[in-house]
Amino acid sequence: MNTEIIVAAARATLDGSIPFPEVVRRLMETGVEYYHVDYVALRKCFYSATGDVVTTPISYEGLPAVAEVFDVAELCEAILDSQRHGQHYRDFTTRAMKAGVQGYMVFLRGQRVTYWGRRGDQHTEWFLGAEPCSQ
Repeated sequence: MNTEIIVAAARATLDGSIPFPEVVRRLMETGVEYYHVDYVALRKCFYSATGDVVTTPISYEGLPAVAEVFDVAELCEAILDSQRHGQHYRDFTTRAMKAGVQGYMVFLRGQRVTYWGRRGDQHTEWFLGAEPCSQ
């Protein structure tokens, strides 16, 4: 994994200068397999298939505490605003935390994101255009 590319992609996400599909492309090209967003510790950890890990901060100030109740409807509205209206990542972060999202995992090759709350509640969202696996 190329740490410089990962750090640049993380910064670009925070400042809103590149869209999510471009972030995914750059991370995959440098060998990131998945990453963990931790709203409690305000950091992201990026992982390769070979065990490499790169950690970057979520440097926003004034974020709310993670709400106790996991509100999937509110989370889904925030996700849709990002997908359809290009909502800034800071606004998404604020809304997700208010909806009780403690953290989430982005599985790049699996093309899905799994969000969870403080009580273990979970919601999985597929990337736009991705097809869920048949089970």
